[in-house]
Amino acid sequence: MRRRPVPRFRPRRLRRKRPVLITRLSAQDLFSESVAGILQRPVRSVLTSVGTVLGVGTFVAVLGLTATASSQIDERFNALSATEVTVDDVAHDQNPFVELAFPEDADQRVERLNGVEHAGVYWPVQTNRAGSVRSAPIGASATGNDIQVVAASSGVLDAAGPSLSQGRTFERWHDKTSQRVAVIGSGVAAQLGISTVETQPAVFIGNEAFTVIGIIDDVERKADLLLSVVVPRTTAQWLWGAPKEGAKMLISTRLGAAAQVAAESATALDPAHPHYFKAVPPPDPQSLRTKVTSDLDQLFLLLAAICLFIGAVGIANTTLVAVLERTGEIGLRRALGARGRHITFQFLTESAALGTLGGMVGTSLGTVTVVGVAAARDWTPVIHSTTVTTAPVIGLVTGLVAGLYPAWRASRIQPVEALRR
Repeated sequence: MRRRPVPRFRPRRLRRKRPVLITRLSAQDLFSESVAGILQRPVRSVLTSVGTVLGVGTFVAVLGLTATASSQIDERFNALSATEVTVDDVAHDQNPFVELAFPEDADQRVERLNGVEHAGVYWPVQTNRAGSVRSAPIGASATGNDIQVVAASSGVLDAAGPSLSQGRTFERWHDKTSQRVAVIGSGVAAQLGISTVETQPAVFIGNEAFTVIGIIDDVERKADLLLSVVVPRTTAQWLWGAPKEGAKMLISTRLGAAAQVAAESATALDPAHPHYFKAVPPPDPQSLRTKVTSDLDQLFLLLAAICLFIGAVGIANTTLVAVLERTGEIGLRRALGARGRHITFQFLTESAALGTLGGMVGTSLGTVTVVGVAAARDWTPVIHSTTVTTAPVIGLVTGLVAGLYPAWRASRIQPVEALRR
């Protein structure tokens, strides 16, 4: 009888263990899997990118419009504020016996300075001296008890840059010969019922009649003239006397000459008593411009940050929904050996790609918006290069931040639980 071979006993500790296969995910595979995940559901991918497109587009448009508006503010400051000088009569504070420090030829003295375009003296006439303004001598149907009367030389109207709807302004001859003429603002004309100057209407200041020769529709400077009755300086001084205080000079200068004119005007008016005058130069355009630009930047950057936050929330929400929809796919990948970090990298890559794509599209739309608004307003569009180059990076960062939680949630899905669903 042949004996059966006895199986050889091998201790359990001596059995050969099978090596555990370590799965790896190369960069090429990661990129291809992410692209496949994006293109697999194109509609969902587009909806995911909408938040980034809106956020980055608003960011670029807001910064571009801020830069464009700042440029326009610079031009405004240079065109108006930097070409206006006001000289106050402070002689009464220095010498109480001096009523009016401005000489009779004040306009001519200042206009001889280099850089001066127009100059004129003016002061508000006190109501207790002149009386109320009416459109008829007695029994007036329309009265103007609150209408201001301004005594001004002809240079004031030239320096104010008026736009006349009818008639003309008075000239140096009217001021020199004390003519009883008046120029009124459009608001005063409407209040007094004066619609035309062809019939030579008159306004009554107290008991004195003045022929209206012009109606001002708009001014570049000294907007209160639109609500005033302006009469020649010498006429007002002859009827109601020199002003006790409040006399000023308005000077319009060429661009860049305002500071020098402000420094020389007091001496030109009265070399013996330049301290009787206080010249007020225009505000420093650089500091004022910086403050305005800073306020606009802070306001609009806050708005852009809110838009980006809303876009990030949209990406996170859509990506989280995508994770729930792809639970089976994630479970299958885990069952085939994919690790949690592989799932994390895949979803982060997808969200980063969508964020970058949305950032590029948003940058293009924001740039087009700035150019369109500037063209409609006849402005020069200004967009800094840093804004255009930074915006796609912001989209990338927004996509990464928004995809962190969904990617972590996807990596925590267990294969068994996923395959049961």
